[in-house]
Amino acid sequence: MLMSQDDWLTQGVIYHIFIDRFAGFHSTKNWDQPIFLGGTIKGIIEKLPYFLDLGVTTLWISPFYKTSAYHGYHITDFYQVDPHFGTLEDIKELIQESHKYNLHIITDFVPNHCSKEHPFFKEAQHDTNSIYKDWFYFTHWPDQYLCFLSVRDIPKMNLNNPPTRDHIVNAAKYWLSLGFDGFRLDHVIGPSHKFWEHFTREIKNHYPNTVLIGEAWMMGIKRHELRTLQVQHKFLKWLSGESSENLFKEYIGTLNGILDFKVQELIKRFVVNKNISENTLRKQLNKHYAQFPEKFLLPTFLDNHDMDRFLFQCGNDKEKLKTAVSVQFSLPQPTIIYYGTETGMTQTISQGTIPANGDLQARQPMNWDAPDQELYLFYKKLIKKKKKK
Repeated sequence: MLMSQDDWLTQGVIYHIFIDRFAGFHSTKNWDQPIFLGGTIKGIIEKLPYFLDLGVTTLWISPFYKTSAYHGYHITDFYQVDPHFGTLEDIKELIQESHKYNLHIITDFVPNHCSKEHPFFKEAQHDTNSIYKDWFYFTHWPDQYLCFLSVRDIPKMNLNNPPTRDHIVNAAKYWLSLGFDGFRLDHVIGPSHKFWEHFTREIKNHYPNTVLIGEAWMMGIKRHELRTLQVQHKFLKWLSGESSENLFKEYIGTLNGILDFKVQELIKRFVVNKNISENTLRKQLNKHYAQFPEKFLLPTFLDNHDMDRFLFQCGNDKEKLKTAVSVQFSLPQPTIIYYGTETGMTQTISQGTIPANGDLQARQPMNWDAPDQELYLFYKKLIKKKKKK
């Protein structure tokens, strides 16, 4: 099922915003704790002049739905805005103001799982006759169930159950009805291919220009966690590595594109590990792109909220970061900037060395007070050049 594709994202520059840590917080105290720091949707609206000056074309915001965690991925209501982030009116204003300035706006959408604090899950756990029991995968009711990998706080939703599926699809339609231009779809390897075909058909019938970009990544997944995934031939895909092109290919013709973890890995090998030459890098990039249809989007990124910041990976060598950014911007795909990479944000310790909540290292509060002006201008120049292509 190939879809009509709107081309607004093809040469786009996407700015990836982590709401709680971007703008609107009053203090940066305890940023290394998994707590709400105070970033808001209004904070993003106030920074619209910043995006316009930088020159980006699209905003991507992290989940803003009612949640039990600061990052927004533990959802307790798919139809409500979390009061920590703001109100429904704030979301409407953000969309309207972004569009007023010719900025597109996409948001994270998380269909695979919800918070264990979600009222439907709580009811399913407490009442053996609850209609919501079929909404989840209980392996031994009430305390054993499939979840997102091994994270017990987020039970996996049974999207093969029509009422569950409809609840999620209708939530997606509801947010698109407010004017969002697309979704970054979290953990697309969790739900079945059949679900994604249904999801895309429903969305495109109502909102044909919506762009759907999936996150398909197997980094760190353990063999026993494969049972939580419904991707086809998952064992073989798992064996072939976390950023397997075969994994991406599964979504050709169903989604508009997939976040390009492969290119991130190649750029890192060239700049950070220095185990491939530029010539080899270009050959591998060409070989990579040759495997996909021209219209299939493979947005590039150097870092995100789940991995160490790229500047830190470069040993805080700004010239190495600039080399990586130059490669990224030379590619024929949408370019993603993770908030603060353009202002020199880094960290002091790798998230992998911290037993719990290490990812907070890459989710530090935006450095509004001490941005690297020279790096910012370097980004601005590359963005301008890309938009002229």
